Amino acid sequence: MKNIVNNKITLASLLVALGIIYGDIGTSPLYVLKAIVGNRPIDETLVFGGVSCIFWTLALQTTIKYIWLTLKADNEGEGGIFSLYALVRRYGKWLAIPTILGATTLLADGIITPPISVASAIEGLTMLDGLQNIPTVPIVIVILSILFFVQRFGTHKVGSVFGPVMLIWFFMLFTLGLFQILHFPKVIHGLNPYYAYQLLVKYPKGFWLLGAVFLATTGAEALYSDLGHCGRKNIRITWAFVKTCLVINYMGQAAWLMNSGEHLLNNKNPFFEIMPQWFLITGIIISTAATIIASQALISGSYTLISEAMNLNFWPRVAVRQPSETKGQIYIPSVNNILWIGCIMMILYFQSSTHMEAAYGFSITIAMMMTTILLTYFLAYKLKWKRIFVTALLFVFSAVELSFFIANVAKIKERWMFLFFELFIFLVMYVWFYARKINNRFTKFVDLGQYALQLKELSEDDVIPKFSTHLIYLTKADKRHEIEEKIIKSIFSKKPKRADVYWFVHINRTEKPYTLSYDVSELIDDKLIKINIHVGFRIQPRTELYFKKIVQDLVDNKELNLHIRPDGSSKYNNQPDFKFIVIEKYLSVENEFALKEGLLLNTYFYLKHLGLSDEKAFGLDKSDVELEQVPLIYQPISTISLTRIHKNV
Repeated sequence: MKNIVNNKITLASLLVALGIIYGDIGTSPLYVLKAIVGNRPIDETLVFGGVSCIFWTLALQTTIKYIWLTLKADNEGEGGIFSLYALVRRYGKWLAIPTILGATTLLADGIITPPISVASAIEGLTMLDGLQNIPTVPIVIVILSILFFVQRFGTHKVGSVFGPVMLIWFFMLFTLGLFQILHFPKVIHGLNPYYAYQLLVKYPKGFWLLGAVFLATTGAEALYSDLGHCGRKNIRITWAFVKTCLVINYMGQAAWLMNSGEHLLNNKNPFFEIMPQWFLITGIIISTAATIIASQALISGSYTLISEAMNLNFWPRVAVRQPSETKGQIYIPSVNNILWIGCIMMILYFQSSTHMEAAYGFSITIAMMMTTILLTYFLAYKLKWKRIFVTALLFVFSAVELSFFIANVAKIKERWMFLFFELFIFLVMYVWFYARKINNRFTKFVDLGQYALQLKELSEDDVIPKFSTHLIYLTKADKRHEIEEKIIKSIFSKKPKRADVYWFVHINRTEKPYTLSYDVSELIDDKLIKINIHVGFRIQPRTELYFKKIVQDLVDNKELNLHIRPDGSSKYNNQPDFKFIVIEKYLSVENEFALKEGLLLNTYFYLKHLGLSDEKAFGLDKSDVELEQVPLIYQPISTISLTRIHKNV
């Protein structure tokens, strides 16, 4: 069910949008122009060219690509790379690869954005008298550690102040920038694209400055990922305000650079330099609050990303908790720990935001390129735009993003250690997705009708001890008449499982985010019942609760004659006698693998062992569950060299 606030435009909804989605891109003025100028001689080509590049990057990448085009990819009100993949996956099996790459790099962004944002704000303390040499790294570590610690309690209470804080932040950006522009109005000329051309083509090594320019749009992916929280109209309206404030502040910093009389920046930050001395402490406090909000948005986004990855079979099942009643708010302890350790390692390794600037941007460039690939499929196949128009858009965005990518490749030497984390995330997603497909390929289905009479006979055979009144199997078979062969073998095992009613429950993951519905098929009157539960990819399944609710509905509606049947309850225990059977595969020792398949499947089953068990993942109570294991024989040993030795008696 979609959140109805998404369809309304009110002051409250606009404030929510400001507080949730603009943390990353909204705090970019803290470090972008500083990164462009660096320690290069300050001149008109560098400063005006930098402002021009920033302005046109925001116009092309953020406004046109994300605000206008990508927000069209609305999956029942939800956005993000997995929502986009769910919309287009039927049009190309290979689209899983750009999805994995995009998700990997977005998750990597969750490790570098919090430390660079918070460090940029805290470093403003060094401008205060007497605090010039204050160590900022411990302060950043404490702030980040507290932020990650409070995630387990939920952020719904502090989340209510995010909007007002970000509103104050953007008004501060606008006011500080406008004040400087009034002192040096010539800076408005920097919006002319000619200055961007001059910087990139004529300025020495100007092209490589695109790596720093790109930092201005790194939060654009969040605009799409948070579509479900705010709605398309709210994002588009607030972006007009946010973009104005950002551009004014960038021009204000440029005006200060041109009007300061400084030849070199000398590690000064023009963002804090444009603040009056009397406002500096207040400005640092507001900046720190804004960067904490930016970090919170990335952390929450990472939880959502992994949750969707699990539900679309890109990630092993891990524990997911809901710390509050707020819709969509989740907490994943394992992801929280990974992000916290990663953020602390980042700030300890780089020590300052200046050093992190050199490593920042590479991951998001790749994420944007992957989004472009999926977006072209959406425009061509879902919206059915003319191919020539889609091709033209693909060419333009590919050229721009490829330029950013090439400029960011130069940062590899500063971030080589960071690549190991990204490689780990990519391999986990790749292995889980493709090994699971191999696993499913060896799932054999049989026609349930062939066993109908045997099942009816077993159910009525009083010689066989009753295993359970209601016996429930989880099945991957989505067709009404099919069932896995392993389930039939489980029922007709050496100790047959006699039950009054056999239930076969299939969890169908839908392409829609919040679907929750079911259908029931009676295969044999009051004996064999098939249930398909349709669950959206953003919902954590609670199979046992769903099943018991469905049975109660059937009883209340007097369907299938269940209301006149004994349900296994007694005067000693009024609970119905339900027993769930979960059948898990394990890798048989009879396999003889080729290298690729061996690595894939062995890693898959190792990850499966580390993750949640099936009963926990599907929301089953252990007291009602029996686990059975069957071997997966993928490539059986073809020849066995075994020789008999005859002994003399």
